[in-house]
Amino acid sequence: MSKTLFLLRHARASDRLIGQKDFDRELDSIGLQNSTRMGINFSHKAVHFDMIMSSPAMRAKQTASLVSEQIKYDTKKIHLNEEIYEASVRTLLQVINRLKDEWTTVLIVAHNPSISYLAEYLTGSEIGDMTTCGVCHLEFETESWAEVSEGTGELITYEYPDLLNF
Repeated sequence: MSKTLFLLRHARASDRLIGQKDFDRELDSIGLQNSTRMGINFSHKAVHFDMIMSSPAMRAKQTASLVSEQIKYDTKKIHLNEEIYEASVRTLLQVINRLKDEWTTVLIVAHNPSISYLAEYLTGSEIGDMTTCGVCHLEFETESWAEVSEGTGELITYEYPDLLNF
């Protein structure tokens, strides 16, 4: 039995308006398009998520919702986890370690730089700065999310909108 984790950096957001909180920034037109395209990409690959978890920041929630719509995942079931916003790698790892073991395939929508650092930490792969709406597909040979830790994952793919041919 193995676990599959997709780490998705939220899509491109508009610049912060005067007086606007970073938390409230929305996706720009490219971010909206790329989130939909990434969802179509998951759909083409017949990826099914047992759980989609997102930062509650507006740009992450919008990314998760647009992806969900494309794969027919009920957007009301997206779990918004406040710990993910401005999380450290350690905090993101704790979120993963607490996932329910009956979930074999999970998508987490989060922010840079932590999401990029986490992917590298878990796999030992050189990924660099994940682009907006970039997604790392990781596999773990374990039956329990609690066993996921440094170097235990394998990077299967790193995809981002510019690589998609549609």
